[in-house]
Amino acid sequence: MLQDKSKHQFSKSATLTALGKPIIESWKASLRGDLFQPDDPGYDAARSVYNAMIDRYPALIVRCAGVSDVISAIHFARTNNLLVSIRSGGHNVAGKAICDGGLVIDLSHMKGCRVDPVSQTVRAEAGLTWGEIDRETQAFGLATTGGVISTTGIAGLTLGGGFGWLVRKHGTSSDNLSAVDIITADGQFLRASETEHPDLFWGIRGAGSNFGVITSFEYQLHPVATVLGGMIIYPYAKARDILRFYRDFTETAPDELTAHAGLLVTPEGEPVVAIFLCYNGSIEVGEKVLQPLRAFGPPLADQTQAMTYPEMQMLLDESFPTGLHNYWKSSFLRDLSDEGIDTLVDHFVTAPSPLTAVLIENFGGAMERISQDATAFGPRDHHYDFLIVSRWTNPTETEKNIQWTRDFWDRMQPFATKAAYVNYLAEDDNSERVKEIYGATKYERLVALKNKYDPTNFFQLNPNIKPGA
Repeated sequence: MLQDKSKHQFSKSATLTALGKPIIESWKASLRGDLFQPDDPGYDAARSVYNAMIDRYPALIVRCAGVSDVISAIHFARTNNLLVSIRSGGHNVAGKAICDGGLVIDLSHMKGCRVDPVSQTVRAEAGLTWGEIDRETQAFGLATTGGVISTTGIAGLTLGGGFGWLVRKHGTSSDNLSAVDIITADGQFLRASETEHPDLFWGIRGAGSNFGVITSFEYQLHPVATVLGGMIIYPYAKARDILRFYRDFTETAPDELTAHAGLLVTPEGEPVVAIFLCYNGSIEVGEKVLQPLRAFGPPLADQTQAMTYPEMQMLLDESFPTGLHNYWKSSFLRDLSDEGIDTLVDHFVTAPSPLTAVLIENFGGAMERISQDATAFGPRDHHYDFLIVSRWTNPTETEKNIQWTRDFWDRMQPFATKAAYVNYLAEDDNSERVKEIYGATKYERLVALKNKYDPTNFFQLNPNIKPGA
């Protein structure tokens, strides 16, 4: 997975030579935003993303100041036959935001945000992170489903579906979309909603990065203020019992509660089991709901308390810093069986890096009650998925960490479905895996949309839906 820097240097140089300086300078002068070339100050920072394993060298990076820059970038790339990638938050583990030798359309500085407290909606530009949008919506005691890390960009998470602490109460991020502004592969600006280009709006909610550059999102908001949240930590010696109890507890939990389990290693080097909790409802009722988890074990530590929703959103930020080497593998589970739990518990302690963790996420609730066909987002009837978050600091340890992760994922396949959360796909997950995520019927419908809105596969650096013949 380590990359040859000289190859990338050649690729970007060849692109720039073919374009010629006058063409680049003329285009640069027409932009409101900034244009970075490889020798410019700020280029290396602009090409860096969350995952340190991604080391790519674009020929050009345009940091768009507005919609006109995005339209101009699409036309420039088409005219000059450039590979294009789209960057918003840069948090995607596969690093699809950055390309080699092509043009990065960077939306990260487009951060306009307007909350309408009367209609309880927000219009948010694509460069915002969830922490930034929460700051604006919480001024009115409102929020929408948005990830579990505050530094994640709203765009990528939403377009792949969008899990978060409110998913069981209010559905996914994409379920809460009411409209988007999108620029298609031919540079056309469209508004997509249930009444305007509804076919495109269907596809955007789950496979949106395939059809254009979304510059603005409109979300439905919900009253959210103080939540009961935090984590309860248990000894690893009782991991099997804890995870079985967690399974039984979550099967009957109210929609107000989202609870995820984690296998992780403490800073002192001890493996533990943690249950991460967010109860969005009456604190008094929430205390009663969480009591069985607090009493079971007993736990090593109970760090749950009443907190603001933004504090809940930042709970795991320090555990997911930028700059680590990351390789993830994930699948939805048919169920959280005893045998599956045994496999998780036994294999996790063999991890080559103490920074690695395994998450078990619980769904259901509002997300499950929405029709399977309502959006392109994948299956809604699986109550759990597992995510192997392999992380390390030394690049010489890349091969053994990747191999361990693949072996672990293979061992879990007897308990898994073919489906996965598209936002968790690794760089090496192939097109067949993408087909399996959506299923045959949805995938066929997505191909038809791709044929209509992007028949040349101009937007291909994503979990790609290939156009039909």
